[in-house]
Amino acid sequence: MKLFSWNKAISAASICLLTVSLVACQNKEVAQIPQPEPTPAPVQEEKPVEEPVHSGFTAPFTGLAVEKPSTQRPLAVMINNAPAARPQSGLSAADIIIEVLAEGGITRFIAIFQSEGGEETVGPIRSIRPYLIELGESYDGVLIHAGGSPEAYSILQKQQKHHMDEISNGGPYFWRSKERKAPHNLYTSVDKLREGTDKKGYSHEFKSPVYKYDEAGATSTGESVKQFELHYLLNSYKVAYDYDEVSGRYMRMVNGKPDQDKDNGSQLGAANIIVAGADHKVLDDVGRLSVNVDHGGEAMLFQKGNMIRGQWVRKEGDIIRFVKDGREMNLVPGKTFISIVPNHPQFADHVKLAEQE
Repeated sequence: MKLFSWNKAISAASICLLTVSLVACQNKEVAQIPQPEPTPAPVQEEKPVEEPVHSGFTAPFTGLAVEKPSTQRPLAVMINNAPAARPQSGLSAADIIIEVLAEGGITRFIAIFQSEGGEETVGPIRSIRPYLIELGESYDGVLIHAGGSPEAYSILQKQQKHHMDEISNGGPYFWRSKERKAPHNLYTSVDKLREGTDKKGYSHEFKSPVYKYDEAGATSTGESVKQFELHYLLNSYKVAYDYDEVSGRYMRMVNGKPDQDKDNGSQLGAANIIVAGADHKVLDDVGRLSVNVDHGGEAMLFQKGNMIRGQWVRKEGDIIRFVKDGREMNLVPGKTFISIVPNHPQFADHVKLAEQE
């Protein structure tokens, strides 16, 4: 019985040792199982920032970059600004807009198209006057109009000006809209006009004088002016400009509402606004005017929220230029509006500067 118990004890101990060994081995094997390393997050390759490609070319009337040389001859288009003609079409594509009085106290636009414009509608087109001929032709523009004063027609014919008149020599390149009543419904497009100038054999060579541009313009000599109003003749016709810090343009308002391009809805605005005082004279009972655009005089230049006081000059064969102390001031790259207001009773009466905070 004792031997049996002893053997039984030995057997039990052996089994126990064997069990412990197995557990130990199992634990050792478990401990030695390699743990998978965490998968690293995929590395995102940073794409290089694509810088805008600058061709090195700039538009001659804006100083803005263009993809290819802008060598087309300018078009000087007479645009109606009577209340029934607003809003106009295509003005947002003009490089330069000159605003000057016509008869009746309402202004007329000379829109200079050179670097922009295509098949988009432009108009309504209106008649021409001698001083409008001078201004449009100073940019070597083909004059675009519908009719004119007797004196203007005499100049066009005797001096053989390059012009396209819907009434006398350019009908196929204009059309009438059914949305408005005549004479406020005559339209064209830059593409149509270039087709017409080709047909008439007018020169395509760009010969116009240009402005000087840099990013600072002439603002170092100016004073802060963010808003201002222009008064021509009629109290019912008020033009105002409000500087937009984001776009760097003075945005145009007429009678308290944004002045928008009819076709694309964009509000008209310009990087440079020159306000020039000129002598005006009424010529006849119809109210036709003579505007002296040669003599020069007092002027203001608005850029980047600043106003610079100076003078305007226009030598023979040249464009209107803004000078200060006898030196031409640079323009900021962008579009330019030139507003010609009467000197009577005095220039300052036609420009109201908003009080600055």
